[in-house]
Amino acid sequence: VTLIDSPVTWFRERVVTPNRESYPWYHQKFRRVPTIDECYTDDVICFYEANSQFKRDKTVDSEILSILRVRMEDCNMFHGPDAEAKCKPLVETYKEAEANWFCKYGDLGFHG
Repeated sequence: VTLIDSPVTWFRERVVTPNRESYPWYHQKFRRVPTIDECYTDDVICFYEANSQFKRDKTVDSEILSILRVRMEDCNMFHGPDAEAKCKPLVETYKEAEANWFCKYGDLGFHG
């Protein structure tokens, strides 16, 4: 077993692993595609890609807003009566992100 395993293990550890790009499975990178107003009227694939990109962007922005909301609520719970002074930067960041999210997605409705 050692006679076969040793060279294979050495090759994998010294050659394969250092030359392989390591990234978590959830960090998939998507290329940016044209927005839906830049697509031709008969280009169904462009419409699909633009809609998929919009949904991904909305999901990411919503998740960022959710994380900021949880951080703000946790800060308020932790600091209690002193929360207004100590959590002010978090509240301002959340309010700014909330306004930006509403400017971008607010009037689109539920299925936007």
